[in-house]
Amino acid sequence: MTRRGIKTRDALVAAARVVFERDGFINSRLTDITAEAHCSTGTFYHYFESKEEALVAVLDSVQDDMMHPGLPHVPDDQASIRSVISASNRAYLEAYRRNARLMLLLEQVATLDPLFADLRLARSRTFAERNVQKIVTLQEAGLADRSLDPAMTSWALSSMISRLAYFALVLGETFDFDELVETVTTLWLNALRISDSNLTDSGSGAKDVSPSHTQDTDRPSKAGGRRSR
Repeated sequence: MTRRGIKTRDALVAAARVVFERDGFINSRLTDITAEAHCSTGTFYHYFESKEEALVAVLDSVQDDMMHPGLPHVPDDQASIRSVISASNRAYLEAYRRNARLMLLLEQVATLDPLFADLRLARSRTFAERNVQKIVTLQEAGLADRSLDPAMTSWALSSMISRLAYFALVLGETFDFDELVETVTTLWLNALRISDSNLTDSGSGAKDVSPSHTQDTDRPSKAGGRRSR
């Protein structure tokens, strides 16, 4: 793709995000997207086969923000397990808040279109699988309860925090943000039965155990198929 082509496609993706967030997926029209991008319908179809494919591109465009939200710096001398998990949770929730309208959109379309239901599940699975490794690391270091099944525990914790983020940051449940961060961090620690004596253990790879959460990671597969007008 030429530099001009990349610029045009990026403009269409940005325009699609504006329209989808403003009008919702069902009520949005391709003509609204092309008007926002100042291009023709033919130009849209040069880059995307359908409105669904444009939405996948929009979700893809925020992938890095959701996947790598910018973990706040935790100094080595403060790199306790609690500090690292808390910093990771804060970064995740801040990224979720920045992209709250898209998270609402994904939630809606996943109930209507099998394509997006599969996409949502694939993203959740990727996050859960990442957290399995982090839980195993803690268990092998003797810091977390070894009787817990890492996979099931990962799904439970990741889903819990993802849903809490949805209720608080999308639907508008009035939680104080700092308290939200501290609560989910405490729930993580309590669920894994990480004792107080281990919370300041900075010699066991604390920075390798920051959690990931469901719904917001791997690169979406390209949506194909029908055209939407």
